[in-house]
Amino acid sequence: MPGVRENGGQYTHAAIWAAMAFAALGDSARAWELFTMINPVNHARSPKEVATYKVEPYVVAADNYAIRPHTGRGGWTWYTGSSGWMYRLIIESLLGLRLEVDKLHVSPCFPPAWDTFKVHYRYRETVYHITLTKAQAADAGTTITVDGVDQEAQVIPLVDDGQAHSVEVRSRGRSNDVKIHGL
Repeated sequence: MPGVRENGGQYTHAAIWAAMAFAALGDSARAWELFTMINPVNHARSPKEVATYKVEPYVVAADNYAIRPHTGRGGWTWYTGSSGWMYRLIIESLLGLRLEVDKLHVSPCFPPAWDTFKVHYRYRETVYHITLTKAQAADAGTTITVDGVDQEAQVIPLVDDGQAHSVEVRSRGRSNDVKIHGL
């Protein structure tokens, strides 16, 4: 019916894919804005919002309705593929971490207000304590050090040695020079 699922409400799969696209384009402000809009926690910040949303605020809903009397109500929780896509949006597109066998690629999409963030990443039995810092515009590209050793490649090499490793990443993040006409 109108306003429900793909028919005019928030269809979460598509909303997540749009946020991923803005992150890929380097439009961090728009990517994080969309994430904030679809984050289920932000639909239940008050008793009134809880009464409107009517589903669990800790579970990704497949959709939000857009037509009275159900405007703002979530639907199809617990068995939607949207949760997997939301995980990938957060980890890969926004925080910029992508695993490829035994290498961790790093390409953060910093929200405008963040200068740094930390991730404690477990690779099998080994923990990597990763600090990502936004580099200044004049800085050249991305630099990565693992346990104080500069890395030639723009990846974090992962080894399963059971030791804790310290990683420092300085990155300008993705470029936001690309804009879509009209957006």
